[in-house]
Amino acid sequence: MDVQLKRGLLDVCVLAALKDEDTYGYKIIKDLKPCVELSESTLYTILKRLETGGFITVYSVEHEGRLRKYYHITDRGLGRIDEFRYEWQEILSIYRFIVGKDGDHE
Repeated sequence: MDVQLKRGLLDVCVLAALKDEDTYGYKIIKDLKPCVELSESTLYTILKRLETGGFITVYSVEHEGRLRKYYHITDRGLGRIDEFRYEWQEILSIYRFIVGKDGDHE
């Protein structure tokens, strides 16, 4: 898969994991596991990029004697999910065109 396309999809997957509640890194990995396998290093790179872009905010909460970082989706992050839904319709149209063209070669 194209690296840029995959990067964009992973960003939106992480945003979607944060859509309903603030959460922490390990839980995001666990929640995404049914659809995509993410390493911790990949996730934290994505989270940093999303924070820098204003799509999420980060805060710390004490948990069992240590600080745990929690991630919160911003209005801009919610808007990015909506944009993705709109863009996905175009991607599906392109996919259908390509698949239809492949069928012509048989």
